[in-house]
Amino acid sequence: MAAVLVQALVEGASLKEGLRVAKMVLEERIEREEIPQAIETAEELADSTLVPHKAISLYCALVAPIFRQGAILSVNHDGDSDSAGSITGNLLGAIHGVKAIPAEWLEPLELREVIAEMAEDLCISRYWKPEDAGENREVADRLGKKY
Repeated sequence: MAAVLVQALVEGASLKEGLRVAKMVLEERIEREEIPQAIETAEELADSTLVPHKAISLYCALVAPIFRQGAILSVNHDGDSDSAGSITGNLLGAIHGVKAIPAEWLEPLELREVIAEMAEDLCISRYWKPEDAGENREVADRLGKKY
C-alpha cells in the first residue's frame, strides 16, 4: 500500500488521489478489509471538524488493544500531545478500567486516593436514591445529597 501511494505521489498525484489509487490496488489484491477501512477512517477524520488532538485520541483508542499502547501512541507526536493523551486516557480508562493502567504509572500519581474517591463518587451518584443515604452517610455527605 505504501509503495503504491509513494509511486502515485512521485508521479504527481495529490495525497487524496494517491490514496484512491492505493485503495483500488488493495481491493484487487488483498482479501482483508482492515487496511482499506483504516484509510477511509483516516480520510473521514481528516475531513471532519474534529480538532486534531480529538481525532488522534479517537484513533488511538480505536486501534490500541491495551491501555499502555494507546496512551503511548497518543502522546508521541508533535501536536497537542497532552490533550490527546488526556482524552485517550479517559476513553481507554472508561473501556478497560483502572486495572489496565500500568502500576508503575499509578504509583507516583499525586492525589491518587482523591482521584479514585472522586471517580467512585461519580459512579455512585449516577444511581443514587435518597433511601441510600442511611447506608453510606460519608458518601452522601461528599455528594452533597439531601436526605
